[in-house]
Amino acid sequence: MNAPRQDRGPAQSDARTAPANSGVVVAVRGSVVDVRFDQRLPPIDSVLRMGTEGRIVIEVLAQLDARHVRGIALTPTQGLARGMAAHGTGGPLRAPVGKAILSRMFDVFGNTIDRGPALSGVEWRSVHRAPPPLSQRSTRSEIFETGIKVIDALAPLERGGKAGLFGGAGVGKTVLLTEMIHNMIGHQQGVSIFCGIGERSREGEELYREMKAAGVLPNMVMLFGQMNEPPGARFRVGHAALTMAEYFRDDEHRDVLLLIDNIFRFIQAGSEVSGLMGQMPSRLGYQPTMGTELAGLEERIANTESGAITSIQAVYVPADDFTDPAAVHTFSHLSASIVLSRERASEGLYPAIDPLQSASKMATPGIVGERHYGLAQEIRRTLAQYAQLKDIIAMLGLEQLSVQDRKVVARARRLERFLTQPFFTTEQFTGLDGKLVAIADTLDGCERILRDEFQGVPEKALYMIGTVAEAKGPAQMVQDPAAQAADSQVHAHAS
Repeated sequence: MNAPRQDRGPAQSDARTAPANSGVVVAVRGSVVDVRFDQRLPPIDSVLRMGTEGRIVIEVLAQLDARHVRGIALTPTQGLARGMAAHGTGGPLRAPVGKAILSRMFDVFGNTIDRGPALSGVEWRSVHRAPPPLSQRSTRSEIFETGIKVIDALAPLERGGKAGLFGGAGVGKTVLLTEMIHNMIGHQQGVSIFCGIGERSREGEELYREMKAAGVLPNMVMLFGQMNEPPGARFRVGHAALTMAEYFRDDEHRDVLLLIDNIFRFIQAGSEVSGLMGQMPSRLGYQPTMGTELAGLEERIANTESGAITSIQAVYVPADDFTDPAAVHTFSHLSASIVLSRERASEGLYPAIDPLQSASKMATPGIVGERHYGLAQEIRRTLAQYAQLKDIIAMLGLEQLSVQDRKVVARARRLERFLTQPFFTTEQFTGLDGKLVAIADTLDGCERILRDEFQGVPEKALYMIGTVAEAKGPAQMVQDPAAQAADSQVHAHAS
């Protein structure tokens, strides 16, 4: 991840095509740099280069007066001092686009960081682009199948939509994203773009190695703004990834799967930039422009007639507080919200997706169909009733419940276990083969459990399986009804 920069990006071409515009550094405060220009002021969002070979890159964020601009550093500012020359490139930050970027790994400047050959045959485009107008957007609603049971059944994703993976630290966001990349290989012939915002270098290296081993790199692009990079670089890496995604959608007419890990780090980087620029913070210390900045990124993810950008975004929730402004603002842009629960993770129910908090705008009878919608509602109702009965069971025991309530508990516990699933990306840790389950098989299994077809099957027979047919073996072994009832009560008391 920290390999020497191999491609210098568009610095030389900027210098050739733009008229010379030089200034002088007048103040350096950490990542904030003030520059004086006596000829003309460079425009907002334009890039300035300074230092040896122009290695220090500054993006102009404000014009202070007729002669001074203030910018944020996209690179470390060690060695920068007052009186040094600053050269305007005449244009904004650019990202490389073209078929040559496939299977490569980049930083925010478009430099390759995978120790591969030098990049050639690419076009450089501005990372600041307007979202497609409403007149060009597609109005069709289509389901994007993931092969993960709990998502496809209760929170189906939208082709060309935005889905969020919400959860605190360590509940499985990155694992779920990696599994979706693996599962999408057989479902879509498009391009996958992974954008790591504030990623650890360990995670980036592991992902690159896993994707290479899985043979999916030829149709994949990776961009990383690492955790140790300045906030300006982390703030812009998402825009660079979208510029690449828009090229494949608009020029190549291909569907794009854009995975962002983690969108909260984008908001966090914006907050750092805002604080460094001296802006008055808003609620809980966030930047006052958070809504605008997030919308500027999210609205570029859209369906057009030429193709679709489907985005799945991990969203870190600070202290598991879903009323945090970062989580609230992100929710408003999503067509599906997948909420990861620490409680379910502690119970070993993986993926640790909370079926009652997760939701999708696609889960309507007009899109998924009457049967799917009805089953999803019944699954939620059964699990909600079980959640209400848990306190009574803990205090009084299962035997104090009515016969009807006991049936609800049995169905809910079997549904919870059936909605677990072994992942391909965790095979080396769990020793279980990964499973990819079609929506029809998922719905069939849930329907049969709700009809009490598996009343005589121990709960553990439904745990970590693919289709419901895999539970038939253990079912045939269970013969003693008294033992079954005792087993169910033991499990209920344990919970």
